Amino acid sequence: MASIKQGLFLMILLLLSIFRSSQGKGFTKPRYPYIKKASSFSSVPGEAYDYIIVGGGTAGCPLAATLSHKFKVLLLERGGSPYGNRNISRLQNFHISLADTSPSSPSQAFISTDGVINARARVLGGGTCINAGFYTRASPSYVNAASWDGQLVNESYPWVEKRIVYWPNVAPWQAALRDGLLEAGVSPFNGYTFDHIYGTKVGGTIFDRRGFRHTAADLLAAGNPNNLRVLLRASVQKIVFDTQGRRPKAVAVQFKDENGRQHQAVLEEGAGGGDVILSAGAIGSPQLLLLSGIGPKHDLEKLRIPVVLHNQHVGKGMSDNPMNSIFIPTKKPVRQSLIQTVGITKMGTFIEASSGFSQSSDSIQCHHGILSAEIGQLSAIPPAQRSLEAAQKYARNKQNLPREAFRGGFILEKIDGPLSTGELSLLNTDVDCSPAVTFNYFSHPYDLKRCVHGIRTIEKIVRTKHIAKLSGADEYPMEVLLNMSVKANLNLVPKHTNDTASIQQFCRDTVITIWHYHGGCHVGKVVDNDYRVMGVAGLRVIDGSTFVNSPGTNPQATVMMMGRYMGVKILRERLGRAAAV
Repeated sequence: MASIKQGLFLMILLLLSIFRSSQGKGFTKPRYPYIKKASSFSSVPGEAYDYIIVGGGTAGCPLAATLSHKFKVLLLERGGSPYGNRNISRLQNFHISLADTSPSSPSQAFISTDGVINARARVLGGGTCINAGFYTRASPSYVNAASWDGQLVNESYPWVEKRIVYWPNVAPWQAALRDGLLEAGVSPFNGYTFDHIYGTKVGGTIFDRRGFRHTAADLLAAGNPNNLRVLLRASVQKIVFDTQGRRPKAVAVQFKDENGRQHQAVLEEGAGGGDVILSAGAIGSPQLLLLSGIGPKHDLEKLRIPVVLHNQHVGKGMSDNPMNSIFIPTKKPVRQSLIQTVGITKMGTFIEASSGFSQSSDSIQCHHGILSAEIGQLSAIPPAQRSLEAAQKYARNKQNLPREAFRGGFILEKIDGPLSTGELSLLNTDVDCSPAVTFNYFSHPYDLKRCVHGIRTIEKIVRTKHIAKLSGADEYPMEVLLNMSVKANLNLVPKHTNDTASIQQFCRDTVITIWHYHGGCHVGKVVDNDYRVMGVAGLRVIDGSTFVNSPGTNPQATVMMMGRYMGVKILRERLGRAAAV
């Protein structure tokens, strides 16, 4: 019932916002011959794979490419191809995929129980196909805390970077933020760098100089096509276990193709055999473990899921880096930009920016910027208050806002390593239905303190000459900017925005996401240091669901690195160090 209401609410918003969505031509013939429809799969007797990877996303693609150099790999992706879809590949159409709620969309919207609309990728290449493109590495302290091999990490990042990462052509709004950060004291300036360093920097991007997006799917080209098979629209239902031995062992996966037909792919048998590897992301991986019978026994039994292994930690420790934004009107339209510049503060807040909007002829008709509800950012409407009337009021008020009000840019602040955590649980046994997810934004007082610090930092930046030159911000007291920001994003107006208590309320009322959620399969609780699921054989989880904190200012670089890193590490485990590719 909850999933039906959630889907209805999203549909209402979509219809009331008067969208004209364009997602390309559905299944476009891929550029790589080993990428096929799931319906092409045939279970030939005796056919088996050394590794079956579930999820062709940010981690799954580099992992599959690496393992395919020595072993037979099957990569199962529930979404379609990014190739030939201009809504994915063109920066100017960034917002469309996030706005689309159709079954074939590369983005699947879900609403956390906190009331924040979020998105999970549903396309080959995963989140790299629908994100803002910013590329930055994790800090050395993060690498050490993860107990990763520093040398292999420093080999794995460049493997990704030489294939799909570029330096941006810094847009005027991003340059103004850079200079404003420095004037506001977020220093020093660290130049163009992938490294995570206190101060202000310009990071990398997966958009090239033409505004064309490069994704994790492109990394598949580095694999061995003779050993690699990729199936699209392959929705994995569950992992199959052999429970006759000393402990359960993953031996196969069940999936359905785009026509709803069921298939089973099996692992190669024998000593030193491979694994089923979940790389379905922080929502998909814990969800699949639960659907396969690994998780809290009581919860599984309530849904009549046969218990393979009781583990109370599956789905627990979910976190999302909360983000809030301030809208800054400008004197003239500013060039569209996504994330290029970042300020990294010692308080644990990151300051970024986006600006303007642009759309091609096949874009939606009305777009209010990166943080508007049209791209899935409506927030802070509690579940009990989600109704047709609320959606109608929201859409009506959005339409009454003048287009000129959105001629400008946003300055964003987000919290690093939130101490507030939540959990994920199944609503039903339908893998296509997103589970219930709670993040408990700002439930820990220190997270709220850091948000206030971030908003105060933005206030300093807004008053610098570099932002004022573009915006005429002196005309707008901070109270006006806060109220304008609330209207732009949520249609909620905070009171007394000029004192700390009201800024705390502003943080709570306007919290949104930038899709950096993580957790649910933590190391030491669900998986070991080699990312093997504890208590069973032949099963690993390699993706952001294993993270306690999100790496760097934006996680995609480290998640792709992790796929490459673990691929090389697994090859070395089986074949020795000479197996490096």
